[in-house]
Amino acid sequence: MYTMQAVAGPTQTDTPLFAMTGICKTFGVQQVLRDVAFDLRAGEVHVLAGENGAGKSTLMRILGGIILADHGHSHVNGSEVLFRNPRDAANSGVAIIHQELSLVGPMSVADNLFLGHESSTAGWLHQTGTAQRTRDVLSRVSLRIDPRRAVDSLPISSQQLVEIAKALALDAQIIVMDEPTSALSEPEVRNLFARIADLKSQGCGIIYITHRLEEIYTIADRISVLRDGALVATRDRSDLPPDELVRLMVGRSISDQAPRRTVTCNDLRLRVQHCTVRATRAGVPPIVSDVSFDVRRGEILGVVGLEGSGVSELLWATFGALANRATSEITIDGQRIRINSPRDAIDAGIALVTNDRKRTGLILGMDIVQNATLAALPQLSPFTWLNHSAETSLASQSTQQLSLRAASMRQHVSTLSGGNQQKVVLAKWMGTNPRVLLLDDPTRGVDVGAKHEIYLLMNQWSEQGRSIVFSSSEWPELLQVSDRIIVMHRGRIVASFEGGAATPADLLRAAMGSTRDE
Repeated sequence: MYTMQAVAGPTQTDTPLFAMTGICKTFGVQQVLRDVAFDLRAGEVHVLAGENGAGKSTLMRILGGIILADHGHSHVNGSEVLFRNPRDAANSGVAIIHQELSLVGPMSVADNLFLGHESSTAGWLHQTGTAQRTRDVLSRVSLRIDPRRAVDSLPISSQQLVEIAKALALDAQIIVMDEPTSALSEPEVRNLFARIADLKSQGCGIIYITHRLEEIYTIADRISVLRDGALVATRDRSDLPPDELVRLMVGRSISDQAPRRTVTCNDLRLRVQHCTVRATRAGVPPIVSDVSFDVRRGEILGVVGLEGSGVSELLWATFGALANRATSEITIDGQRIRINSPRDAIDAGIALVTNDRKRTGLILGMDIVQNATLAALPQLSPFTWLNHSAETSLASQSTQQLSLRAASMRQHVSTLSGGNQQKVVLAKWMGTNPRVLLLDDPTRGVDVGAKHEIYLLMNQWSEQGRSIVFSSSEWPELLQVSDRIIVMHRGRIVASFEGGAATPADLLRAAMGSTRDE
């Protein structure tokens, strides 16, 4: 999907900026890291790859001073260090940019950049000097905005650059980026990669974590693979073909990440007509404007668009979650359905998997059973009393069908890997026996093994007669999975393609409002 040339290689290869050797970590009886060695050179991007649960997050938490290793040694520029807390790591030039950004939304850009290390005299902040320092730091990531502007007023792509600038304000030379493109459009990804190239030229070393293979082979200089808490390989990007990388990550070969199947049924399952979603502010054009589409029984319909195109809002509106500002006409199996709320949608056999499982898909403080049965509570409590036996039975049945891996059904979902968390979300909706599944980027933030399993499940559900409307930021895989694809631009459908009859470039051209002839 990414057509830019690979970012230039490292500028230095002498003493590593950072090195870890013999790192071990155990939680209870589970050994999470086993004798791991890892190093980072100045001016390189070192990708840390592995399935969810492989130990990547634990290794980075040790690097960031969040937890202590049980055994092992760490060195910065050749000198041994022991990070007992995040401040120790920051003082040694380490910055971690998490997938969930750590910015304070209502505060200004300047206040966020220097939070905790403000410039002051006798308790008075140096406002003028701070503003200039902010502009200087922002210029290093090519971001030109007012330092007084509130962070939450910025688009997510600019917030991502503010987070990088915050690391540079601390004079960080070792920067960890955890899934930094998960909420970015392709043009925004290109801009981020250009900024990463700038950081490399300034001598920074970047540890980059992503589950997107195309990103790995665009951005990486070296790749290290963790599996089951152990380092299984460290190689230059050119010496590690994608198929071999996947095999190292999952311990098996996945020859067809998103296997294709063919729809043979022409029965109309879902028809959405004249869907319009008004903006939250007066005088702003609708986010979705008079959109209509059909889905056949057993069909997978792909929906794509750049950020702000209205893809997610279209799915939410169809589910009745935007009833106060959305209008549409919905027909299921030939019957006109009035959907004013998610409960109406669930009763009609529609389910929605949102693109943010932690905020809108799960209740992290609850266990697997409680989460997996949330959408089916009315059928589990017909007389207002919850039938705990039926609850446990439904949760076990739904999660077993999805091959959920967990120590106990009473395990909190916050302790599961990303792929298993997503399986709990899917189990929650399969417990309602839906006729229509709306899947908004269902493989976001999960590893290649879990993605493969989710795509197989989608094929299985479609073969059972369920209809699926599917959006994804993984456009090559969406092309392979979908039977048809519609493309949105500025709230309208601007193009449609039969499955297999388009390329990522075709989708991008349409999503940007262009045509092949332009």
